[in-house]
Amino acid sequence: MSELDETIQRLVAKKGVKGVIVLAKEGSAVIRSTVDEDLAAKYAKLIGNLVDTARSTVHTLDDQNDLTFLRVRTKKHEVMISPGR
Repeated sequence: MSELDETIQRLVAKKGVKGVIVLAKEGSAVIRSTVDEDLAAKYAKLIGNLVDTARSTVHTLDDQNDLTFLRVRTKKHEVMISPGR
């Protein structure tokens, strides 16, 4: 089992975790997912856009800085994003 698969298993085993989606560094291609394929594709597209906007905002505020982690909480869910460089 790969290190990625082991990490995904550890995350999914945590209480309250509904799923894990691993995306390609560029674009919105799903590499691995523990959720329905259609839902993973929907999240991938939206997360890609969100990361691009957040990264651009961070660069606008400080061009020597970069987005390293993004956490979005709603009444029902929480999405944690660790974008690659």
